[in-house]
Amino acid sequence: MKPKLRYVRVHPFRQDGYDGVLLEDPLGLSETHIYVPQPMIPLLPLMDGTRDARGLQVGVQLRHGYTLPLDVVEQLIEALDQALMLENERFDRAKAEALHAYRSAPHRPLAHAGSVYPAEPDALRRQLDAYLSQVGELPPPLPHPRAVVSPHIDYQRGGPVYARVWAYAADAVREVERVIVLGTDHNGDFGTITLTRQHYATPYGVLPTDQTVVDALVDVVGPEEAFREELHHRREHSIELALVWLHHMRAGQPVSVVPILMGSFAHFTSGMKSPEEDARLNRVVEVLKQAMEDKPTLLVAAGDLAHVGPAFGDPTPLTPADRARLKAADEELIQAMIEGDAAHFFASIAAVGDRYRICGLPPIYLLLRVLGRGQGVLTGYDQCPADAENGSTVSVCGVVLTPHSG
Repeated sequence: MKPKLRYVRVHPFRQDGYDGVLLEDPLGLSETHIYVPQPMIPLLPLMDGTRDARGLQVGVQLRHGYTLPLDVVEQLIEALDQALMLENERFDRAKAEALHAYRSAPHRPLAHAGSVYPAEPDALRRQLDAYLSQVGELPPPLPHPRAVVSPHIDYQRGGPVYARVWAYAADAVREVERVIVLGTDHNGDFGTITLTRQHYATPYGVLPTDQTVVDALVDVVGPEEAFREELHHRREHSIELALVWLHHMRAGQPVSVVPILMGSFAHFTSGMKSPEEDARLNRVVEVLKQAMEDKPTLLVAAGDLAHVGPAFGDPTPLTPADRARLKAADEELIQAMIEGDAAHFFASIAAVGDRYRICGLPPIYLLLRVLGRGQGVLTGYDQCPADAENGSTVSVCGVVLTPHSG
């Protein structure tokens, strides 16, 4: 066997006093996590489908100057194969079966009910109403809101910011006939626009997917590309957590939705080109603009802001000065949102090489492109702890927007 490691999530991990990494399947085809100790980590980038176990052993010896026992290399290959982390027939079969099960279900399964939020409707209602009861005074009303930037962090940390933005947008949420939800695909490839025909659901019931808009998007994205990573919808939390709040604010009344997952913009922030120069993305913008005009539609971007500190690979915990600098950087992004200035929003992130890891960049950028120039209101902002020592943080905000008339 010449193993080829597929895309997996890699987490720093310490086991029995030894450093290493933990490999996780982002598709959830296998619940098995594989621990790889530090001396064996150099094997992973060599697993490109061109070397057998002996070749991998030699590769580490030549590059790093030490020899791993051949049986240990073979054991790791077998463990990765059993965990469906290699690109081979076993993985292909498991993926095909999972995709068939996903598409055959009456609706997308609730991936985070019972963990991030209660699965039982009455318990969920009590939890979200408790957040809403603490909202307090909101900014003056914005005329005819058409778009919402909502967090996608867990409710335990982001609940107050969720509550303020959805409370502010409550009237608009109840009046619309369709909701387009742009979510961060945390496992998406560069520039992907990933669709699904499957209906989304919450504990309050099913939200039917608008097939007409999906069809129009497939025409411009292409059927193969549009559904190539469709299985990401199965476990991705960004759209799900926004729709639970939306459905709550509608008192359980259904509305048609268009769920769209967006992959990484790293190829843009690294300077390869601007998203404004991406012809396919521009065609998506035009389709969504037309959908916004067809009937009363709300546009939602489910995206967090910065991810900084040791939990995200930074060498040192955040200091008060670091937090102040982060807040200033976030305020520049929020100001661009409030003005509906997609170009400034993107340029502010690209100028620093996305050093703050803005994971809501793709959906928020696309929302601003579709909505165009306008005015917005910041309803809430927070820096949420991301590790036990509070040395890392995820920043989140809530913004409601309306376009300039004419």
